[in-house]
Amino acid sequence: MHDGYLMNFPVRLSEFVALPPGLAEALGIIPVEVLANAFNYMALLEDERAVRALTPDMPLISRLDRSGIIVTAAGNNRYDFVSRYFAPAKGIPEDPVTGGAHCMLAPYWAKRLGKNEFRAFQASPRGGEMTCRLRDDRVELEGTCVFYLEGEVQF
Repeated sequence: MHDGYLMNFPVRLSEFVALPPGLAEALGIIPVEVLANAFNYMALLEDERAVRALTPDMPLISRLDRSGIIVTAAGNNRYDFVSRYFAPAKGIPEDPVTGGAHCMLAPYWAKRLGKNEFRAFQASPRGGEMTCRLRDDRVELEGTCVFYLEGEVQF
């Protein structure tokens, strides 16, 4: 039984990398560790408070060699992890709630926490809660949404 809208996406695996040039300056903080895939960097920060307080330099982020950067940390109480996503090079200074980012976050936190289902919060100014489930090579994201457009496609 599902309580919200359910989306199913492919996993986006990542690997640990050395701190890329300019990333710490762009974030204004030195990450605990950094991972990357073809789409994004992911920076693990020390704690949830650091993720929420972050005020990154958008022009510097837009000059990195990935289209976006995910910042994340373990949650304090209510959530398993929190995150934020910045992609100013794509015209998205900070995305409110990002499905693609959670396709990278879910396998990372599954290994780190030893489980496959998580309560997650994307701590953008608008913010959003979701349940993430890692199902083999897929990620299920469940949550509520606000409709802003409805239409039909005709062939």
